[in-house]
Amino acid sequence: MAGHTENEITIAAPVDLVWDMTNDVEKWPQLFSEYASAEILSREGDKVTFRLTMHPDDNGTVWSWVSEREADRSTLTVKARRVETGPFDHMNIHWRYEEVPGGTRMVWTQDFAMKPEAPVDDAWMTDNINKNSKVQMALIRDRIEKAAAAAGHRPEPALAGD
Repeated sequence: MAGHTENEITIAAPVDLVWDMTNDVEKWPQLFSEYASAEILSREGDKVTFRLTMHPDDNGTVWSWVSEREADRSTLTVKARRVETGPFDHMNIHWRYEEVPGGTRMVWTQDFAMKPEAPVDDAWMTDNINKNSKVQMALIRDRIEKAAAAAGHRPEPALAGD
């Protein structure tokens, strides 16, 4: 069995602002609450390789890993994967953005499998990712909507039936 999650949120902000803020990896520690630091290791065109370091967990453990992301602005998609997989056999993430009435829909799809020796199994990690994605997406939405309001962006009202 492998893990699969899909979570989405609509952000009352223009797609350009959502794209720019969520793809500025260096500023992820100000966008996500779970990251203590994001260090860019290399850039090649639209591909960025970086190290993420989390805040210590309840046991005081600091988790860190290297990932790479390749953004495609023309299709409003990002493909990412962990290079240093840690307890994961593999971890692939696909971000999609879509202009919708009232703002931008952002969708995260994660496909992964835990290593046999990992301290948790695929089912546990699926539940954990689903819970954490909802928390992080809401936080990102609030921070982007605050930035949009500060820049004078006003969301378009949703049409009846949307």
